[in-house]
Amino acid sequence: MFTTLAARADSVVAWGFNTYYELGDGTFTARPSPVAVTGMGSGVTSIAGGGYHSLAVKDGAAYAWGYNGFGQLGMGAINQQHTLFAVVELGSGVTAVAAGQSHSLAVRNGAAYGWGNNAYGQAGDGTVTHRPAPVAIAELDSGVTAIAGGSYHSLAVRNGAAYGWGFNENGEIGDGTTTNRSAPVPVTGLGSGVTAIAGGGKHSLAVQNGAVYAWGLNWQGQRGDGTTISQTVPVPVTGLDSGVSAIAAGYSHSLAIKEGAVYAWGENVNGELGDGTTIDRILPIRVSPAELTNIIAVAAAAGSSYALASDGSIWAWGTNSVGELGLGDKITPYLTPQHLLPPIGYQFTGIDADGMGSHAVATLTAIPEPGSLALLVPCSLALLARKRPRA
Repeated sequence: MFTTLAARADSVVAWGFNTYYELGDGTFTARPSPVAVTGMGSGVTSIAGGGYHSLAVKDGAAYAWGYNGFGQLGMGAINQQHTLFAVVELGSGVTAVAAGQSHSLAVRNGAAYGWGNNAYGQAGDGTVTHRPAPVAIAELDSGVTAIAGGSYHSLAVRNGAAYGWGFNENGEIGDGTTTNRSAPVPVTGLGSGVTAIAGGGKHSLAVQNGAVYAWGLNWQGQRGDGTTISQTVPVPVTGLDSGVSAIAAGYSHSLAIKEGAVYAWGENVNGELGDGTTIDRILPIRVSPAELTNIIAVAAAAGSSYALASDGSIWAWGTNSVGELGLGDKITPYLTPQHLLPPIGYQFTGIDADGMGSHAVATLTAIPEPGSLALLVPCSLALLARKRPRA
């Protein structure tokens, strides 16, 4: 899920890998610059990037596009791929969406729903049957405030407590076991006060009372506790014990915002930690302190990272082999943050990325200033995204 500068976005754009139509521009051509999602228009309040699909909430209804081999678009059928489609049975009251590798999640009127790949129970309905249409998650029928998808596991916050379900071989559900769960179970030890949650490839993160906790696989240090030992229950992330407002998880790396600054840890083979090296970090490091001081949201692709600034611009770094940083090129990797400016007359208001792959989705809102291009039609947005020249 994403943080906004404005309540309702005017446009949705996407960039990066596009073999399965996950960018929503009607093609399967990779795009190194943002392109408008065809038919999305205004009124969008939530976005999510999945393995090879994308989701959005527009005027309270859920929409999906991209690969649908497991029914993750929620159209009631399983096929290869599809352009923009309204998710069946979620036509109103939807406030948030999230996506895993090949499954999808939503919050509607405070209740959680899941659909798509359900081989490990990640849809949360108590079965391991694939679900091409949303199913209600009985244990989360009210009070859900946040939801997240990992590769093959799912997470939620309900009344301030964290829950997990799905694949659990590495302890990514956080219940103290390595047993898969087809229905939500409480995350051990966190109790109340959880405000944010994130699912990575095989690890998970949560913010409780301003502190970050992590659990699951830790071979690259993605849990951030100074070890490479995996854990089946949450443990504190070193140095992030207060002031954290947002988190994100890539396949094997993690991000957090503390007092407007970005911290990163875990795998760094693609420069996804933004410290100018390709050395894995088992403890959080601050990303480019001189530049990233006003960040309000973060997102992570498999080997890339993104930070949304309060001025409506995006910083991006890491692998860029299919243009997943949105900078207009395929130079890879970028080991330090690069500045992606919005189209003239617009500001980026949300960002999410495919934590298991290589595409990103963002929202744009027009800046209502006299003489600006605030009334620019969405179809021209692909021509206007800008990369700030490096000094």
